[in-house]
Amino acid sequence: MNQLIPMMCYLLLAPLCGAIMEGFDRKISARMQRRVGPPILQPIYDVIKLWKKQVIVVEKSQNFLLLSYLLLTVMTGCMFFAGTDLLMVLFVLSTSAVFLYFSAVISGSPMSTMGALRELVQDMAYEPAVLLAAVGFYLTTGTFDVHGIMNSDVSAIVKMPGFFIAFVFVLTIKMRKSPFDSAQSHHPHQELVKGITTEMGAKNLAFFQITEWYEIILMLGVEALFIVNKNPWSWLAAVIVILLTYFLEILIDNTSARMKWQDMLKLSWIVTLLAGGVNLMALMLIR
Repeated sequence: MNQLIPMMCYLLLAPLCGAIMEGFDRKISARMQRRVGPPILQPIYDVIKLWKKQVIVVEKSQNFLLLSYLLLTVMTGCMFFAGTDLLMVLFVLSTSAVFLYFSAVISGSPMSTMGALRELVQDMAYEPAVLLAAVGFYLTTGTFDVHGIMNSDVSAIVKMPGFFIAFVFVLTIKMRKSPFDSAQSHHPHQELVKGITTEMGAKNLAFFQITEWYEIILMLGVEALFIVNKNPWSWLAAVIVILLTYFLEILIDNTSARMKWQDMLKLSWIVTLLAGGVNLMALMLIR
């Protein structure tokens, strides 16, 4: 029962929270650009509108692939909030990305295929930092179990500052924000040629958007693991850190130009090796 409640909360509330966060993203971005911006609930209105549109796809199997992408991502989040093995959660999440790649490639569109290839490059850019963070949690707490990490005496960030820096850095890639939005921009004005989602429309594009909401809540949940411990006040600290990080991502997005995928790959690996790698060696020496 203790595991079922967090799972149900994630299943029902994650897309709503993700949509509201995206709404605030658009509103804050507009204010930074001296515009009024859309309503906070505009992302939800967009998905409802997409859901009502007629479904026309180049390849019918794209429906199955996108649905698989959604279901695997939801399953990953449920596993995480149920407190299961963090390493297994990250492996399943990587598997869901494969379905997204094939859903774009199978359309045969050159724009969509190019976006899919760049999506693979983005996966290569952020996966090392995410997996190293899981190893760091194990070295710090002695377990991959999410519940075990959350019930530590002190926050993991005390011994994992380098891993935290690397994770926040690659979170920009995962959130598809500038300067690392080479596969698909989240900005609504790029609708006709939008990378990996170019050939997605109607319900398929709605599936993709809902999946993104589930995934961002999951990634922010992983970030919270760096802060949460036995102390109940650590939950408030985790919320504050998440909100500050999200605002930082919006600020970077609105002040940075898109970077070439080659530079993105090099920079992300350099940060991962310098921040995460040095932190990893320090933890191994301490043990």
